[in-house]
Amino acid sequence: MSNQASFALRSRNPDVLTCIANLSNDEVFTPPEFANRMLDTLAEAWAANHMGANLWADQTVKFLDPCTKSGVFLREITSRLTQGLEQEIPDLQKRVNHILTRQVFGIGITQITSLLARRSVYCSKHANGEHSIAKSFASDEGNIWFKRTKHTWDEGRCRYCGAPREIFERGSALETHAYAFIHTDNIKIQLTDIFGGNMQFEVIIGNPPYQMTDAAGGGVDASIYHLFVDQAKRLDPKFVCMVIPSRWMAGGRGVGDFDGFRSRMLGDHGTREVVDWEVMSEAFPGVDFEGGVCYFLWDKHYKGSARVKTIRGDSVVESNRMLDEFDVFVRDSEAVGVLRKVLAHGEKSISEILTNTEPFKFESNFTGYSLKKRADDLPMYLISGGKRIIGYVRRDEITKNLDLIDTWKVLVARGYGERGAKPANVLGKPWIAPRNSVCTGSFMFFYVGSEAEAKSLQSYFATKFFRFLVSLRKITQNAFRSTYTWVPAQSWNQTWTDKALFKKYKLTQQEIDYIDSVIKPMDLSATAENE
Repeated sequence: MSNQASFALRSRNPDVLTCIANLSNDEVFTPPEFANRMLDTLAEAWAANHMGANLWADQTVKFLDPCTKSGVFLREITSRLTQGLEQEIPDLQKRVNHILTRQVFGIGITQITSLLARRSVYCSKHANGEHSIAKSFASDEGNIWFKRTKHTWDEGRCRYCGAPREIFERGSALETHAYAFIHTDNIKIQLTDIFGGNMQFEVIIGNPPYQMTDAAGGGVDASIYHLFVDQAKRLDPKFVCMVIPSRWMAGGRGVGDFDGFRSRMLGDHGTREVVDWEVMSEAFPGVDFEGGVCYFLWDKHYKGSARVKTIRGDSVVESNRMLDEFDVFVRDSEAVGVLRKVLAHGEKSISEILTNTEPFKFESNFTGYSLKKRADDLPMYLISGGKRIIGYVRRDEITKNLDLIDTWKVLVARGYGERGAKPANVLGKPWIAPRNSVCTGSFMFFYVGSEAEAKSLQSYFATKFFRFLVSLRKITQNAFRSTYTWVPAQSWNQTWTDKALFKKYKLTQQEIDYIDSVIKPMDLSATAENE
């Protein structure tokens, strides 16, 4: 036993969990170093709440990973408890048995990850197997449970996670991606049925699936990670510590009340710490998606400001802030002073003259246009093959926003991704369209009354000031109407420059230098159609 335990619980080089490939960008395996950083944060908070006590020396604390994949959290917790409980339970075999049967619990998200997690924690895919370091389990699964779960269909979608029936109703040979932890009306009863007895967990920790993903190619753009966070809090633990995409702070679309989730995260004041990586690959090597990733620590008994750490390369910016000062979370603490100065003017938002997506009801992939102008056709501005082009469409095909056809338009592309680049453009170049024109859903547009006003607005859009304010609410490649909320409207009778705007809003030289460092200049003399 001692050889098995020491092999399983000591640090090893190389560690297989640093090498395994991810299932997808949405079911990301957590590197051991990242998991241990989270556990350090947890232990620090536990000590603060328990007069300096060592979390890892407490044999009564129960831990749950409700979305275990590689088993890294459970393995590292087990390793720490094995060391911390040495005085309380001197016999190694008894100590390991106690930890694995009484303190460490997990729910696998798929059959394969449950086997992987058991191998990581028990050194055997069978918890009661010959090579398992635990010697008291009667079942193969031990305390790392998995059972294929079915979606509950309601008008073509799962009422728990929103999965579309036509994609996710499948045979027994394929994963359903119906995660047990969030597919229940009463999670407390569910856990009692799974593990037996009164399952009160002090700590819930993990890295949930980020959105519904069908590996066969039917990916669905609907976030579900917030469902795991809300479900964890319903279990009334002392702490919740989870890895989630940073897009929750200002963007994202998900199943159910996603905006309500953001409001709850910002407004309950129970979050002690947020550690935020602006570039995803810096936290999870080999994984790349827009918006970055973070982990948070929520404390049931804490009310106050959060310690926020923003990480980019070797730079770590730390601040203590109330998370709900604004309706979204400004991850850039150095920008808060600028934003406060701008909002203090109380001006109308430029979003009041900006359309929503698909302003004329044509989707971005609309192909029913002509490349040759016919009598009474309207020019249609669109993106095809990655290039901006002008096609033509009949006026009688327009069924939405008919009153905006006869306006001058400053077109702005909805999507523009830079994968966390700094300095950044933030937005693609604006494109002026004259009266009697329309566009596809690739664009939204600002509408004004004349060409001169359109050119004035275009000059404003190109300033660093404008795009800096947009960047505070733009956390993914998509910029929706709400993303422009903090940009104040101006008078459209002049060519706008950063110099004039910095003076108007009384920015300090330090604030100006910071904006210059994070926002690229935009040259409108280049052909916008090729941008």
